[in-house]
Amino acid sequence: MDGEPRIDRTRPHSARVWNYLLGGTDNFPVDRQAGDELLRTFPDFAQVARLQRDFLRRVVGHLVTEAGIRQFLDLGSGLPTADNTHEVAQRLAPESRVVYVDNDPLVLVHARSLLSGSAAGATDYLQADVRDPEGVLAGAARTLDFSRPIGLVMLSIAGQVPDHGVAAGLVRRFVAALPAGSALALSDGVSVNPALVEAVDAYNRRAAFPYTLRTPEQVAGFFEGLELVPPGVVPTPSWRAQPPSGVVSAVCGVGLKAQ
Repeated sequence: MDGEPRIDRTRPHSARVWNYLLGGTDNFPVDRQAGDELLRTFPDFAQVARLQRDFLRRVVGHLVTEAGIRQFLDLGSGLPTADNTHEVAQRLAPESRVVYVDNDPLVLVHARSLLSGSAAGATDYLQADVRDPEGVLAGAARTLDFSRPIGLVMLSIAGQVPDHGVAAGLVRRFVAALPAGSALALSDGVSVNPALVEAVDAYNRRAAFPYTLRTPEQVAGFFEGLELVPPGVVPTPSWRAQPPSGVVSAVCGVGLKAQ
């Protein structure tokens, strides 16, 4: 991408709000204000962000060590923090190849300097939108081999697409492009907690990209046609966690593609 990317500092963006909730500094006053409003209504929100990051570590570790996957496509990666997908994967298997995708120009600025992979593997970043799957897949194919298994990571991304049918269609399109032996790791917010629903509604009135909470059943539907890895679709903090957390704001699962 040539020239300096245009960064909108007037409306909160989920990647920067998430960065603020995780204790980062790559955000603007409008993002911090949005984050503080979320915390006032749903005080556990910062913990939710940390638990999501913990799930990322666990699921990437599982896919590398137990599923033998060495390639990852991380959609909606957000701003780099500690233990990003490539760091977890390449720590366990240095030859791992990772492609990140996000649509926030600020993520691009930091990705250029921070997302450097191991010498044995490869790490790339695409400034793109998941609502353009053909463009994302074409860009990812420059780094990933789509004839070999790929771990598709979608954390809090389907909720960025308001229409459920469209979101489900996008998940199906990405999964359809993956070869047998690949996996979908997906987590998304659910509408089971009234305080969380209120907090997200308030955030959406100002956000550049509103977030849609869904029912646990709707999130489980994203795994249709895939073989769920035990324990199935469960609260995100509880997926292979010891001990599982009591905070429930999202559910997750890992599905394997048999054919």
